[in-house]
Amino acid sequence: MSSSTAAPGTSPIADAAPLSLCAREPHVPADRLVGEMVPPPRFDSVRFGTYLPDPNQPSQTEAVRVLEGFAAGLGGAHASGAGTVRRGFLGFGRSKAQKAPAGPRGVYLDGGYGVGKTHLLASLWHATPAEPALKAFGTFVELTHLVGALGFQQTVKTLSGHRLLCIDEFELDDPGDTVLVSTLLGKLVEAGVALAATSNTLPGRLGEGRFAATDFLREIQGLSAHFRALRIDGEDYRHRGLPEAPAPYSDERVAKAAYATAGASLDDFPHLLEHLARVHPSRYGALTDGVRAVCLTDVQAVPDQSTALRLVVLADRLYDREVPVLASGQPFDRLFSEEMLKGGYRKKYFRAISRLTALARDAKDLVPSD
Repeated sequence: MSSSTAAPGTSPIADAAPLSLCAREPHVPADRLVGEMVPPPRFDSVRFGTYLPDPNQPSQTEAVRVLEGFAAGLGGAHASGAGTVRRGFLGFGRSKAQKAPAGPRGVYLDGGYGVGKTHLLASLWHATPAEPALKAFGTFVELTHLVGALGFQQTVKTLSGHRLLCIDEFELDDPGDTVLVSTLLGKLVEAGVALAATSNTLPGRLGEGRFAATDFLREIQGLSAHFRALRIDGEDYRHRGLPEAPAPYSDERVAKAAYATAGASLDDFPHLLEHLARVHPSRYGALTDGVRAVCLTDVQAVPDQSTALRLVVLADRLYDREVPVLASGQPFDRLFSEEMLKGGYRKKYFRAISRLTALARDAKDLVPSD
């Protein structure tokens, strides 16, 4: 399609035809993977003060209090640069006359999707008194991709000088990667790096995948004693008091919006799913570089679990970057089959539905009036 084929009545017209995610095949150098280990754009400005605890859920207020104290305790010199200061556990330098901090020096945020765990984890990163280069923030998937790009030993060397490593959505459903990352964290603990994490749920667990502390602490094995688990109760804040996601639009209206929005992409959903299979998930963030809105036609249920898991990663990257999503076809709550929503990866799928629903609400202002 070109700008000359835009539907009549579209105004204003963007300077160029919409972008196409399917036409992009980004290549991401390893140094970019390291440099991007910071809270995503959606969480640039979050702080503990901007987290709004549900007054009916006291555990949320308690989590803020504990994390503020944890961040304040990370103000000492890193172990590797402490000179004559004796190294304390997880990098809390102390002189011989100083008493080591008591209790676990890692935190694990335990709660269902949408209770604000990522907001709190990012707030911890921002509140930790250290230069950004001495703090790292990424998802479990991004961390495994970093190991794949740099190699295990180089990843240890790269991260061991950090004051804090925050890991969002620690993947408990892949035994191989869980062992890999647990071994990596063990090395970083020895180097004096403080840890903070959230996680998903192991396959087959009951309770709708809401709480995973027992699973997490068991799977990281030797590191479990070093974590304090903070349970955060509550409902998905994205749906708290908000209307349901807008119904899908027609193909024509989605196309009009794509042509009327500078920096928008326009793709057929089944073709996009095929393209995602050809792009490594570590590059999905780069796939959306410069994209200000994603417009999709013919959204339909994903055909299999591998495709569904790739879509989850893309949904996470779009949500992180606050990219609105406008779509035709089926509504987002019908993306995944009943079998998928009852299976081991259900928490990922519910998170994807929740995030895409939020992005669909953000996209409603893109639709041109008739």
